[in-house]
Amino acid sequence: LQPEERTAKVVEIENQIKSSPVVLFMKGNKHFPQCGFSSQVVSILGELGAKFSTVNVLSDPAIRDGIKEFSNWPTIPQLYVNGEFVGGCDIVKDLHGSGELAKLLGVTVKEVKAPQVTIHPDAARAIKAADEGGDDKLRLEIDGDFRYDLFFGPKAAGDFEISSNGVVILLDKASAKRADGLAISWVESKDGGAFKIDNPNEPPRVKPLSPEMLKSMLDKKEPLKLIDVRSEAERTTASIAGSTLLTPEVEGDLLELPKDTTLVFQCHHGIRSRNAAERFLGEGFTRVYNLEGGIDAWSQQIDPSVKRY
Repeated sequence: LQPEERTAKVVEIENQIKSSPVVLFMKGNKHFPQCGFSSQVVSILGELGAKFSTVNVLSDPAIRDGIKEFSNWPTIPQLYVNGEFVGGCDIVKDLHGSGELAKLLGVTVKEVKAPQVTIHPDAARAIKAADEGGDDKLRLEIDGDFRYDLFFGPKAAGDFEISSNGVVILLDKASAKRADGLAISWVESKDGGAFKIDNPNEPPRVKPLSPEMLKSMLDKKEPLKLIDVRSEAERTTASIAGSTLLTPEVEGDLLELPKDTTLVFQCHHGIRSRNAAERFLGEGFTRVYNLEGGIDAWSQQIDPSVKRY
């Protein structure tokens, strides 16, 4: 940009910051965020009930570059409150977790109580094995879209400290509001295993299920319905033991089941089954899974005797 153009952009940015008490420079807008970090900040502001305006930096490359220079901050999104730069996504998350963001925005939030969190013995053993000592403790963060982050980190101001089966877990206030009744277990797999989080507060959605996790559920004889949405010809070629072909009659029977029945859908590669899973989610079922990679992944990772096609 020429000097006069640069000056004009600075003036435009200053006017945008002054246009509203709370302004978020982001990719997309509050209704259609176009990056995960922008979406997280929008979700936090929405959760607090804050009124805010947004500036879509993707609509003007000069604004996108100019706001970084203006704030001396290298990333997007950027939040301004009462004309002052607050920070990017990580800082907004930290301020929200400690309760300071609500104070900064001048909004009142309800008092958060310590949640009930259960760490099952198998998960507790895995956590203790991974703990390298020191002052860091296990942290659980849950964002507004119920994405989970489980890691070792220091205690921060305002954290809740929960103990279960000899493991201490830290949650910030924002995560604590979404965690009451949450349980963490451990699922064995050929690669070692993974944590499984069950959260009754999580809104219903189709959950991805790896072949290893499905095998573990079947080995433990967990109650579930494994539903094959392929054609009869495909099923003749290859099938997973214990699965049931989705026919109109079977669909009718499934719709009569309790809405908390665990439904696992599978097809060839996981695309058709996801569509079927979404349909049952729309019918009110709350524990709906899609086998990622379908029967092809099952054949490659679990049971090579199942023919690939």
